[in-house]
Amino acid sequence: MRGSGGRRARRLVVAGALVVAGVLVAVPAGVRKAAGVAGADGAAMMAGADGVAGPGGGAPRVPADGPPADAMTLPAPTGRYRVGTVALHLTHRSRTDPWAGGQTHRELMVSIRYPARAGAGWYPPAPQLSVREAAAFDARNNFSEQVPPGKVQWAATRTSAHAGAPLAAGRPSRRWLPVVLYSPGVGDPRSFGSTLCDELASRGYAVVTIDHTYEAPAVEFPDGRLARSVLATELSKAQKSGRVTELLKKVSGVRVADARFVLDELAERGAASPVPAGLRRALDLHAVGMFGQSAGGFTAAQTMHDDRRIKAAVNLDGVMGYTQRDDDPANPSTVGREGVDRPLLLMGMAGNTHHTVASWGAVWRHSTGTWLRDLTLRGSRHASYTDAEALVPQIARRVGLPRTKVTALIGTVAPARAVAAQRAYVSAFFDRWLRGRDDGGLLDRPSGRFPEVQFVR
Repeated sequence: MRGSGGRRARRLVVAGALVVAGVLVAVPAGVRKAAGVAGADGAAMMAGADGVAGPGGGAPRVPADGPPADAMTLPAPTGRYRVGTVALHLTHRSRTDPWAGGQTHRELMVSIRYPARAGAGWYPPAPQLSVREAAAFDARNNFSEQVPPGKVQWAATRTSAHAGAPLAAGRPSRRWLPVVLYSPGVGDPRSFGSTLCDELASRGYAVVTIDHTYEAPAVEFPDGRLARSVLATELSKAQKSGRVTELLKKVSGVRVADARFVLDELAERGAASPVPAGLRRALDLHAVGMFGQSAGGFTAAQTMHDDRRIKAAVNLDGVMGYTQRDDDPANPSTVGREGVDRPLLLMGMAGNTHHTVASWGAVWRHSTGTWLRDLTLRGSRHASYTDAEALVPQIARRVGLPRTKVTALIGTVAPARAVAAQRAYVSAFFDRWLRGRDDGGLLDRPSGRFPEVQFVR
């Protein structure tokens, strides 16, 4: 399925390299000089040992100075591969941006995480946020009630992905990388799910993370423009006019359209493609999944409902209706009214199940003849399904957060256990439905390895 106007989109194709938003961004040759990019080694970016990834070999780059000594860290991935990343700037020429008054075309920043060669460590680790994005995140984020601005160096955190690292050697002449899209929660940047995204990439997936422009606190584009969130203003207007339901429908509709457009772009071939040639040739677009946290989980399920290209989806604690209350059955979405006919995994915080979350129950009732699972991570909170699970304890030590505020954010489950459980179940789900791999029954019954995970019947 197409129909999102992907062939008329404008994008930056690889002919150089520029570090923007903490990751290597493709830049056209005509822009390199103006952007101050030295050299012409961009064509060698992501060159793999087996020739999967395009021309040239390119000498590895010595990493830049590391983060400050007190920078926060994210859990290292456990898969067999190192992780590389490349960022893409996409412009949807046949779609105006509904958050910008219809005056400009819809623009997105996305990143692709992918399995990289062993020498990926010579390439710079991608920061979670650029300096300017971090400043916007510091001023307004989902932790603002617990963590005052100016207390955390958000720009100092590095991910496990290395910018522009060469693609790992794959199977010659075969598309060997299943593709998984990631959509963050409202108010979070695309990089705030780095722990899970880097884990999947280390296990041999191409993970495409999407910034929903004007929702994230700020999205930085290669030319230096910063698109700041408009949602606080939009919510205030909606509350005053009694149109909150309409706003929620708009948020969901924009997100799903973003995801479908990204799928269109991944399917482009030749010079029309925004994806570096070697990586493009490795993508298996017949094995595509999607996951997300909060509104991103709703986006994953709704996109699968709307687009047959999505084969399986994971919703990490996201309400799937146009409501602000978990137990409110009013204003259901189409995925709620009609269900899904492909595998769907629900993972909720403590207390959120298809028996208590009205929109989950609706999807559950209307999804017949397909595989469904509802898992609860005991002792978890809503933010447990983001990088907050690893970062909040570090923040607490640095700024002296009391235990009550920590548990309000990420619950009582041990962070290391929460991360391990999410990695295991999300990876097993995509392994089963995108690769046809046996997970040893992990998704079928409770496991003694993960007593924190409850199967909800």
